[in-house]
Amino acid sequence: MQTHEIRKRFLDHFVKAGHTEVPSASVILDDPNLLFVNAGMVQFVPFFLGARTPPYERATSVQKCIRTPDIEEVGITTRHNTFFQMAGNFSFGDYFKKGAIELAWTLLTNPVSEGGYGFDPERLWATVYLDDDEAIELWQEVAGLPLERIQRRGMADNYWSMGIPGPCGPCSEIYYDRGPEYGVDGGPEANEDRYIEIWNLVFMQNERGEGTSKDDFEILGPLPRKNIDTGMGVERIACLLQGVDNVYETDLVRPVIDKVAEYAPRGYGKGNHTDDVRYRIIGDHSRTAAIIIGDGVSPGNEGRGYVLRRLLRRIIRAAKLLGVEQPIMSELMVTVRDEMGPSYPELVTDFDRIHRIAVAEETAFNRTLASGSRLFDDAAEATRSAGKSTLSGIDAFTLHDTYGFPIELTLEMAAEAGLSVDEEGFRGLMAEQRQRAKADAAARKQAHTDLSAYRDLVDGGPTEFTGFDELATQATILGIFVDGARVPVVSHGGTDGTVELILDRTPFYAESGGQIADEGTITGTGSSETAKATVTDVQKIAKTLWAHRVRVESGEFVEGDTIVAEVDPTWRHGATQGHSGTHMVHAALREVLGPNAVQAGSLNRPGYLRFDFNWQGSLSEAQRTQIEEVANEAVQADYAVNTFNTGLDQAKAMGAMALFGENYPDEVRVVEIGGPFSLELCGGTHVRSSAQIGPVTLLGESSVGSGVRRVEAYVGLESFRHLSKERALMAGLASSLKVPSEEVPARVANLVERLRAAEKELDKVRLANARAAAANAAAGAETVGKVRLVAQRMAGGVSAADLRSLVGDIKGKLGTEPGVVALIAEGEGDSVPFVVAVNPGAQDLGLKAGDLVKVLGGPVNGRGGGKADLAQGSGKGAAGIDAALAALRAEISRS
Repeated sequence: MQTHEIRKRFLDHFVKAGHTEVPSASVILDDPNLLFVNAGMVQFVPFFLGARTPPYERATSVQKCIRTPDIEEVGITTRHNTFFQMAGNFSFGDYFKKGAIELAWTLLTNPVSEGGYGFDPERLWATVYLDDDEAIELWQEVAGLPLERIQRRGMADNYWSMGIPGPCGPCSEIYYDRGPEYGVDGGPEANEDRYIEIWNLVFMQNERGEGTSKDDFEILGPLPRKNIDTGMGVERIACLLQGVDNVYETDLVRPVIDKVAEYAPRGYGKGNHTDDVRYRIIGDHSRTAAIIIGDGVSPGNEGRGYVLRRLLRRIIRAAKLLGVEQPIMSELMVTVRDEMGPSYPELVTDFDRIHRIAVAEETAFNRTLASGSRLFDDAAEATRSAGKSTLSGIDAFTLHDTYGFPIELTLEMAAEAGLSVDEEGFRGLMAEQRQRAKADAAARKQAHTDLSAYRDLVDGGPTEFTGFDELATQATILGIFVDGARVPVVSHGGTDGTVELILDRTPFYAESGGQIADEGTITGTGSSETAKATVTDVQKIAKTLWAHRVRVESGEFVEGDTIVAEVDPTWRHGATQGHSGTHMVHAALREVLGPNAVQAGSLNRPGYLRFDFNWQGSLSEAQRTQIEEVANEAVQADYAVNTFNTGLDQAKAMGAMALFGENYPDEVRVVEIGGPFSLELCGGTHVRSSAQIGPVTLLGESSVGSGVRRVEAYVGLESFRHLSKERALMAGLASSLKVPSEEVPARVANLVERLRAAEKELDKVRLANARAAAANAAAGAETVGKVRLVAQRMAGGVSAADLRSLVGDIKGKLGTEPGVVALIAEGEGDSVPFVVAVNPGAQDLGLKAGDLVKVLGGPVNGRGGGKADLAQGSGKGAAGIDAALAALRAEISRS
């Protein structure tokens, strides 16, 4: 049975049983605790906690999930995936244990002809939580499962939570016995390779507190109602129904493995376990990378971007270790698209962007590998020069940490160079790094925001937003909150906490979609007309309530009062200019650069906009000028700005642009500017025609991560003010240089060139003086023990490159007698460069430049390294220069 059919049967089974089918959420959710969605229940957490009332009592979904903590296990075990599909059914206060067991059992064991999976009931086992006698009785009653195939397990195995404060409860897991050829008898407790878990039924009934492990946390109390949360691993079911040994050989992953085998000199399944693991890593990581990129992530150095980069680099690494020399990422992405597209059509519609980002990362990493190879060659040569045969753990760690060099590649290259690697030292440093990362992650984890205080208001219906049509609205105060706690009244001077007013209607735009919240006032009417508050921020609660964060200026506000909420019109006008200007710049970018210049984030406020987009490499001056011209031509054209609501599918069919990774409702708002010029899904406020945006002035363009660029611009009056300052600056320069404005750039370029020439002449004079001092230094070399030593502080401004040249000159003048030259200087800023040279005679006495440079570096708070004849370093403590030279003399005197 193919995976797409497995998904369909699951959803059909539960829809027939009265469940609402809910689409998979993006793997990226606005949750401070999760880099990626890692379970099917994540999008339903507010329903389980009782913070929001679900719109349905039963739901089912097949959720895209990403889990990377066990990334090192991928390919080694039979069941670890970084991306997997979690099929789930959920009950929110409806059916509980009996219903969950019955629904799961019938789907698993019903014949294929009746819509089931057709599993042999005699090969199914169940585990339950230690004291869950009710679940044991139900398994016997509902499924006829004999007691000997039901096992009790502890909290670590059969009590589920997200690992942080939130919903939790005992669970019952279903296992399939693959037979004696996969391991010993005895059920899941004895062997989880033979007995493979396929479904987890969580009886979600409690809320947990803080804790440090799976079985070390406090149960705070019961949830508002008992719920069901289940998760069936689609890949594991596919593995069993397709009769393959592991999840990597199922119909959606094996084609990637087969594609790699077309290019690799060593095939898959040929008896080489190490090679097979590499094939599986490529198969698993390729589809994970495609899914993550498809949901809006680009490679980077932290957070989600770092996870994606690591996955892509593990693919490239594994392919190279298999002997694949040519780029292969393009073929892998095409294969993933073809296999996964039927279930995830966004992989097809957005393929150009996914493909471009993945291939660009492969190209960049190949360059990194080349740089790392040079560093490896230097480290290997230094190891041999020191008479050693083992590359140090710190060298291997530096290759890994700085250049992304995998340890396997370092081991292979070391073997080719006749060296071994201190793997224990490397792994120790890696363990320290992981511990630091783990501690940092733990420090940032937090419980889900407690929205229970707002629940009654959330259930009462959404705040009506009137701000598209008016700037002042009469409204009723539905609730008053201070620091998240509901209070009946708030008055001027009555609290130092954060005050929030929840209204039934409001013209204030709540921050979202890159547009910051409106500013304005809320004033009382009638008996409360003395009440006045300044609105400083507006945020959405549970995406439905507008929470107005205010500073009470006078009087008091009482729940139930009638008030007038009024947006500052100047603020709103500037905000609409900024937001509509963002659409103009986006459209201009796509016109100049093409359809791959896709939005990756934005921020706009009155008079200013910032727009991030996916693109490789910086923009040329000509491209920036053209983008600015296209945007301003659209402003000049005075296009009408039209907004309308329509279905999500209809909007996409029209070509409306959507933000990747964003979840949209079934009905969306479309903003159209100039017909086909700009068509986007957007809930923000906008000008009525493009001419109201005013001039658009690009301030600059920069990188904000691998494959993501950022442009910034002023619009409207802020654009005019910026241009006015630029004009004044140009006029001032023209006056100072006594040339017309149009000749200023050439005149400045000429002055810069003359300045550079003068600096070069000064460098020559400084170096000549340094050489003269060096010649005198060689003549006046002191004798320390058996060594002629030149240890000298040089004049300020001498660079590290100058020092290297000088030590060579001085060493040559010392002749064949044992000699050491050490020069140190106060460099630019607070740097203190130093260089040590040791001639062959001194090396015969056991002196090495690489050792002496470390002695020199200590007192100046510096570090250095190098070979036996020449080493260099840099410090930051010029006050320690004399002490450094004295320490060097003392070290040499002991030789």
